[in-house]
Amino acid sequence: MNATPEKPAAAKKAVTKTAAAKKTVTKKSTAAIEQAPAKKTAAKKTAARKTAPAKQATAKKATAKKATAKKTAKTAAGQAPAKKAAARKPESRVAMVRRARRINRELAELYPYAHPELDFTNPFELLVATVLSAQTTDLRVNQTTPRLFAVCPTPEDMAAMPPEKLEELIRPTGFFRAKTKSLIGLSAALRDRFGGEVPGRLEDLVTLPGVGRKTANVVLGNAFGVPGITVDTHFGRLARRFGWTTAEDAEKVEADVAEIFPKSEWTMLSHRVVFHGRRVCHSRKPACGACAIAPLCPAYGEGETDPEKAKKLLKYELGGQPGQRLKPPADYPGQPAPPMAPPVAAS
Repeated sequence: MNATPEKPAAAKKAVTKTAAAKKTVTKKSTAAIEQAPAKKTAAKKTAARKTAPAKQATAKKATAKKATAKKTAKTAAGQAPAKKAAARKPESRVAMVRRARRINRELAELYPYAHPELDFTNPFELLVATVLSAQTTDLRVNQTTPRLFAVCPTPEDMAAMPPEKLEELIRPTGFFRAKTKSLIGLSAALRDRFGGEVPGRLEDLVTLPGVGRKTANVVLGNAFGVPGITVDTHFGRLARRFGWTTAEDAEKVEADVAEIFPKSEWTMLSHRVVFHGRRVCHSRKPACGACAIAPLCPAYGEGETDPEKAKKLLKYELGGQPGQRLKPPADYPGQPAPPMAPPVAAS
């Protein structure tokens, strides 16, 4: 009978232990659940700290790649690097004049033998040859004038020449009818107004038929020693490429260039520039890669820049070919031009 009431007490103790254990488990679970987010957050922060340097390094690499890609794109598009872009800054007047005069000195070293490329022995022959040189080459004129001057060596002889006969003599130079009219007219003017002599003043020369400033400056500079700038197609083209002028009109080009160089240089400057234009700095395809003054030229790159290919574009003595004069000066390093071939007889 005494054992019966003890069972409920033991049961109560067991129930109490079980409840306590449940509470303990519940507390641990709750603590674990509460701590879990904190641990995850800490783990994320640690991972983020470890990943941050790698991400920054990757970002820097990506930025560098983008910058390189931009530079490559600019180069591919033909845009100059920063150093070259600086060279394209507007040039001051003083800097341009200094560069222009240096070009002249460089050309003087390159062509110490520069000279007028028309054959002549006196002012009248030079005047006639210059009039004939319009719209043709100096070579063609030099091949034509020996027969012409053999028939009419003086203004009086040429003024008396029948037009049709004179036309036949100068036909190889082209535009022979217009040139015949000019030659007879200027010869008659020399005979009637200047005593058969070519005048040595620009003001007088330009009054002669067919004679403009270019022709007058050629005669004054090379027959009388009076400085003058000869603006032909070669001179005008190079003056613009060199940045000496932007003008197309010959008289404006002459005026612009005259302000850059001392008067004593005008005649020889003309020869040097024309020489360079005929031999190297051609109209359609300049030989930039074989040009001695390329570092001074703003137009470098308009032509062939490969040195070997550019050498093949050189003409006359620089290209191992005959010059334009049948009787060149003694210091000319090239070959004389051949005389005109006799006409082939009809069979």
